[in-house]
Amino acid sequence: MRDQAYKLRSLAHRVIRPRVQVDPAVTRVIAVTSGKGGVGKTNLSVNLGITLARMGKRVFLFDADLGLANVEVLLGLTPAYTLYDVLYRGKRLEDIVVSGPFDLQIIPGGAGMQELANLDSSQRARLIDMLSYLRTAEFLLIDTGAGISRSVLGFVAAAQEVFLVVTPEPTSLTDAYSLIKILARHKVHDEISLIVNRATGEHEATEAAAKLQLVCRKFLKFTVRHIGSIVEDQVVVRAVKNQEPFVVTEPNSPAAREVQNIARYLLSGTLSPPGAVDSFISRLFRLFR
Repeated sequence: MRDQAYKLRSLAHRVIRPRVQVDPAVTRVIAVTSGKGGVGKTNLSVNLGITLARMGKRVFLFDADLGLANVEVLLGLTPAYTLYDVLYRGKRLEDIVVSGPFDLQIIPGGAGMQELANLDSSQRARLIDMLSYLRTAEFLLIDTGAGISRSVLGFVAAAQEVFLVVTPEPTSLTDAYSLIKILARHKVHDEISLIVNRATGEHEATEAAAKLQLVCRKFLKFTVRHIGSIVEDQVVVRAVKNQEPFVVTEPNSPAAREVQNIARYLLSGTLSPPGAVDSFISRLFRLFR
């Protein structure tokens, strides 16, 4: 079984996708975040990114979780370089990008994430210039850390769209509300998109989403849009243990189909305003000063 999974992974890495002419004005910058750890945020980011790439989209996945490199762990990858090498060792952004399944482009953050606040003006200018490479993406997914730390809020505030991942557990919903409360207080976003993960069924997922939507609407006057749910699935558990994306190894599983539904929802949505990547970069550096 392990050998078969390895072959599937290798095949996914070798898929030749058609070259797409990308308009840099239509990149969608999406922060995938959560109020607490352990809700499956990174797993969703990885499998959603692969699904979009499989649909022919040029997708970058930025691992912005400080020093944890969970994206690479889930894919069984060991990047030679990280953002730190871009900041201090003369590497270009293109040099550190790692190709995942279906040509998903992964940007390892690593220790470099902690250095963003310490850059001098020349380092900032150099990095901003290199980040223009991201304009070639149709989707830029940013896998943030969990919680309400300064770095997490910085990426969430800088992104054009926010996907908040929760589970039906009361602690997850409470922590998610705390994050939304900060966004509402500072008027960072008018709304966010909610994904309920690890639900026992659609009823539980809908009920959990409705609870969060109600308190946010009542006390914060804030819109939470429920865009998808993923039920508890042993396929996901096995995939994590084997460091394999379940949308590749088990594309017909309930979890994979639900991720595909979220991807289709994304593709049916409106484009980001012109200059989304440039806006993200400039806002990010203002927040990290």
